[in-house]
Amino acid sequence: MDKIMEEYLRWKEVAKEDPDLVKELEDMEGKPELIRDAFYKDLEFGTGGLRGVLGAGTNRMNIYTIRKISLGLCNYINNHYWGEHPSIAISYDSRKNSELFARVASEIFSLNEVKVYLYKELMPTPLLSWAVRYLNCQAGIMITASHNPSKYNGYKVYGSDGCQITEHAAEEITLEAEIIDPLSKTCFAPFDVMYKEGKIEYISEDVVTAFIERVKKESLLSKDDEINKDVKIVYSPLHGTGLKPVTRILKESGYNNVIVVKEQELPDSNFTTCPYPNPEIKEAMALGIEYAKKYDADLLIATDPDCDRVGIAAKNKEGEFVLLTGNQTGILLADYIGYMRSKNHTMPVDPVMVKTIVTTDMINPIAKHYGITVKNVLTGFKYIGDQIALLEKEHKESSYILGFEESYGYLTGSYVRDKDAVDGVYLIVEMFAYYKTHNISLLNKLEELYKTYGYYANTLKSYQFEGESGFNKMNDIMNKFRNDVTHIGKYKVIKLLDYLKGVDNLPQSNVIKLELDNEAGIVIRPSGTEPKLKVYISSKASSEQENKLLSDYLFSEIEQLLK
Repeated sequence: MDKIMEEYLRWKEVAKEDPDLVKELEDMEGKPELIRDAFYKDLEFGTGGLRGVLGAGTNRMNIYTIRKISLGLCNYINNHYWGEHPSIAISYDSRKNSELFARVASEIFSLNEVKVYLYKELMPTPLLSWAVRYLNCQAGIMITASHNPSKYNGYKVYGSDGCQITEHAAEEITLEAEIIDPLSKTCFAPFDVMYKEGKIEYISEDVVTAFIERVKKESLLSKDDEINKDVKIVYSPLHGTGLKPVTRILKESGYNNVIVVKEQELPDSNFTTCPYPNPEIKEAMALGIEYAKKYDADLLIATDPDCDRVGIAAKNKEGEFVLLTGNQTGILLADYIGYMRSKNHTMPVDPVMVKTIVTTDMINPIAKHYGITVKNVLTGFKYIGDQIALLEKEHKESSYILGFEESYGYLTGSYVRDKDAVDGVYLIVEMFAYYKTHNISLLNKLEELYKTYGYYANTLKSYQFEGESGFNKMNDIMNKFRNDVTHIGKYKVIKLLDYLKGVDNLPQSNVIKLELDNEAGIVIRPSGTEPKLKVYISSKASSEQENKLLSDYLFSEIEQLLK
């Protein structure tokens, strides 16, 4: 009998706490492919934490994998902060089992001498990063799978600086977790007992209020700036955590004409109205667009389930709503921040904007116009958070004025170390209202920027590779592009950057960038959270149509190589 089957049978005999898992394990019997996929490896833990499909098995998200990694993290904390009475902040989103997983983790930490500060209700990812620093915790965890479909959940880990953990910390935690048997019942205590003993404490509303007040300070308006705050806005939290903090900050800031999409207002772990709750996806925004048309709104805004990403749609001259990409919104914010800080004399000394390597290069000429330095980092907002932390160590924290990534993540201040859709919504609404007051639409402003700096295009496609065979195939494809690809169609590869070997002092990462002889760039990387290979194409051309033809051609050639 192989080890996979042995582990399956052990789980079937011992894992009796969750009736859903018991049933799933029973249903697996006689189905070797299902058993192998659920048990062929432990769910991988890295700088982005855990993320996987809910269900039974070592390669699934369940109470046992939560216990295993929580005890590993607990041991890591106690090893590094021995004698300091360490604490951890915990938050969770609206996904299936999110609150359960938060309570299970709380039981682990509280029994093992780590004080737990837990939000009493679901709360966004940026508020977790905020709580870690505000409460002087040694770590934090956020139970979320961000914008993934409902079958996923995840476990993101933060350090004492409010940033997602480093590669070194992830390796240490993994080593601690590897020796733990998650089926053991000796490593946790009942939640209610730990709460009564004061080892688990709910985070007060004062912490949330302090966060809201800090985000308000990101406003770029001076007392002399005219702005009409009566703009009509449709907002959707996409069944997630954004409802209370987003509507609160808008209302307290004078934006009272906000209409919430009722069908998507309340938490729903099945994401009934948007099976893929990602504001990048047109289908997720469809109901919001219906509302925007019905109520003749000026702007549509949506945040993802853990409220760290924000997507928008703006009305064109014909009255139709046009979805903006993450890059387009980021470009508009970069220019607005540069313009307002210059106009109001609030530009810091040595101002810095930070973006990921797959985010539009159009920010470069915009930043240059305003005398701003742009720093490029690896894909993932944690690397932007790391840059803020480095600036803080150099006592230059105020130099940071914007970080953004193409996947709809923005942060204009250093008060948290992860993308923040509360801040994103707040600044986008302010920018929109400011321009509307001056008879400028967001789409017209975007066109003006294209005419000034050139038409830049960034296109992403993801390719699904499920299970063990898919994982192996992705590795083969990455090796092929590293070693055997000299042309993409008729264009020659003139430079290959292999980030696995380290580039520009950035951490090693399984990412490849190809630079072609037509000034186009291609980035290829496996997703860190889903069984997908992601391909990004960037180009600059004389028109939007020319860019589309070029990217379509390059993708068709890449897809031939993927076969």
